[in-house]
Amino acid sequence: MDNNLCTGFDRVGNVEIKIVMDSDTVSRALDIQLSLNKESKILVVGLGETGFSVAKFLHRLSLPFAVIDSRDKPPLNDALLADYPDTPVFTGGFDKAAFDVATHLIVSPGVSLQEASINRALLKGAKLVSDIDLFACSTDKPIAAITGSNGKSTVTTMLGSMGVASGIKTAIGGNLGTPALDLLDETVELYVIELSSFQLERASVLNAQVATVLNVSADHLDRHDGIDGYAKEKQKVFLGDGVMVLNEDDSIVREMERQGRKTIFFSTHKNKGFHLRQYQGESWLMNEDQPLMRRQELPLEGLHNVANALAAMAMGGEIELNVTAMCNALRKFKGLSHRMQRVAEFRGVTWVNDSKATNIGACVAALEGYQHKVVLIAGGDAKGADMTELVPAVKESAKCVVLMGKDADVIDSAINGCVPTYKVETVQQAVAIAVGLAKEGDSVLLSPACASIDQYKSYQDRGDKFTAAVLALVA
Repeated sequence: MDNNLCTGFDRVGNVEIKIVMDSDTVSRALDIQLSLNKESKILVVGLGETGFSVAKFLHRLSLPFAVIDSRDKPPLNDALLADYPDTPVFTGGFDKAAFDVATHLIVSPGVSLQEASINRALLKGAKLVSDIDLFACSTDKPIAAITGSNGKSTVTTMLGSMGVASGIKTAIGGNLGTPALDLLDETVELYVIELSSFQLERASVLNAQVATVLNVSADHLDRHDGIDGYAKEKQKVFLGDGVMVLNEDDSIVREMERQGRKTIFFSTHKNKGFHLRQYQGESWLMNEDQPLMRRQELPLEGLHNVANALAAMAMGGEIELNVTAMCNALRKFKGLSHRMQRVAEFRGVTWVNDSKATNIGACVAALEGYQHKVVLIAGGDAKGADMTELVPAVKESAKCVVLMGKDADVIDSAINGCVPTYKVETVQQAVAIAVGLAKEGDSVLLSPACASIDQYKSYQDRGDKFTAAVLALVA
């Protein structure tokens, strides 16, 4: 079978589900690649946005399925029953009987594969399928796939804007937003997709034209088998034979290079591939010896955002985007909310919201982007990570650390007095104490290195409360 039959992915907006290729071609691809056909007994596990997108897709192809969710009232239960009233739906737990008869499980990323019912069904021979697999068998348009512990939403958005600036109908999304299957559209010319480790661990069909792992640092170790298992799942983004874009500065990512595969590197420390270098007395983003744009033209804080821009440029080059258009897109790129977002300047102090830094690597990257000491606000749910890995960056870049949340004591113990620490209960209290700690010329950085689930609805909620507290202070 032609590899081009199964390539695609993710997002243009809230588009009504369409089958890009004709239904017979898609059905044949699903049967060949996933043994999925009208004789299958498909169980969709999880009725959030992803599960609902899968239900719409399966219904359109007249494939038999049931839906199950451990919650009593899943968020899209009413919508599913309104649109597809004949669908068997099981809620309030994982009914063993439903799993016993399933030949295929399509498990939403938010549901752990270690759930006993899921694990038992897989051991009995049920086939694990993802919404990404279904999508990949439904389009023959090129895909750029992006994963990594940090920066993947930024790079996805950067590359998507480059595609638009180049005059290409570009669909942007995946883990970033709208589920993949809701983005299928016959007018799309390029899919730019963000993929999480949870999406990749259950994917088996993907042949992106270009793919990248931006970096690997300790994250989600409560759901993966240590850092090696986590990296193994990330590496699945390279399924197929497309071009690999690798971070030369990340030792784990660098080792993912495969013999016989075209590989492009990016780096902020070495003159290799797409890199940062002094040129004619200024710092430039370069492609080998070709100058692309001056670093000062990039309107984002931090060296890690230079790396993000280089990764996006490297991927854009492999899908033949216009170089001038790519540089112009970067010049206009203002960054994403809760990612090194400058909130305000007050009495000479800059307040920065990096609430999306839900792991150590993201916090380290943020700290390394500063040439002056910062007041760091950190803490939350460490997700089992080893917080001693945060210490070198804290020693180098933080004048003090304000700690909050469930694992504040864990971080405090790891820091072990190398800089002063202060403990508070909430992010609002952290802002209040940081006012007295920061002096003119300092920055106060919310970069928690932890998840928000111990205290807040989401990292967005945490960041919004930080922003509101800062703006109230300014007012």
